Amino acid sequence: MKIFRGYQHPQLAPECALTIGNFDGVHRGHQAMLALLKNEAQHRGVPSCAVTFEPHPRDYFAALARKPELAPARIATLRDKLGELDHCGIDQCVILPFNAHLASQSPDAFIQEVLLKGLGARYVLVGDDFRFGARRAGDYAMLDAAGVRLGFDVARMNSYEVSNSRVSSSAVREALSQGDMVRVAALLGRPYSISGHVVHGRKLGRELGFRTLNLRFSHWKPAASGIFAVLVHGLAGQPVPGVANLGIRPSIDPDDVNGGRVLLETHCLDWPASLGAQEAYGKIIRVELLHKLHDELKYDGLESLKTGIAKDCDDARAFFTQSFSASMHTETSRQTTRDRI
Repeated sequence: MKIFRGYQHPQLAPECALTIGNFDGVHRGHQAMLALLKNEAQHRGVPSCAVTFEPHPRDYFAALARKPELAPARIATLRDKLGELDHCGIDQCVILPFNAHLASQSPDAFIQEVLLKGLGARYVLVGDDFRFGARRAGDYAMLDAAGVRLGFDVARMNSYEVSNSRVSSSAVREALSQGDMVRVAALLGRPYSISGHVVHGRKLGRELGFRTLNLRFSHWKPAASGIFAVLVHGLAGQPVPGVANLGIRPSIDPDDVNGGRVLLETHCLDWPASLGAQEAYGKIIRVELLHKLHDELKYDGLESLKTGIAKDCDDARAFFTQSFSASMHTETSRQTTRDRI
């Protein structure tokens, strides 16, 4: 997938079939829309294009009002969102910087300057709740009328449901806030994961006997937080079980090297021997958060923290043992059914 910041690039396709959205989490509703977009693009012989925004529009308005609490919790980092869009087979992604110009642009100007002149849209697919332009004045009816007048096709996709519930980024955020990782996986169509480069930290984990792989996020308000049983991808040939802390680490001095920023600290239950002590730094890893053990806790000292981490490791091992036993039971049942048939 080709990625462009803005639409003033000579490498952009002169025409495309596109959809527009924040795509936070790229959940199953997004995936269904992107699959339809790909089919329509192929039918027209043009590339498929996802148009998204950074920062999130609500982040922009929260900063403008100086009320950071109004910014939404985010399901995915930009890296992970782009990775999922690529996995869906989209040909190009255009990241529009959400700024004062875009926020004040009228719906008609957005259609003319961005969709037609900038991106050469021949087909535009939107969701049933799509709004655009200054003060969200533009809607599907306005876009459809513009398509008839200016010569591009417009389509609207209804909500996608799982178990009679609408799939949305809000629903994913709610499930993440509740630590319901089974529900999250059902909404996403995959286990929830976070990726990034392993960075140096304070090395406190080594002092405590639990060295960690650290992913640091400077400008991210994650929808999930707490202690999780996880699988780590990208270290060895097979996923490595572990336990991870996603959050701001309330037991640690906020003035340390991480500056109170969000950190994903992952301890592998069995450290891959091939890594040695240093080889993980700089690697891109992906951490699947499979089961929430508990919220972040504030311990009264390093010894209490060490004891707490040891218990988390034991609980994570118990989770993986139980999960393995359950999967083996399911496979045995399937094999018995096949034998009977």
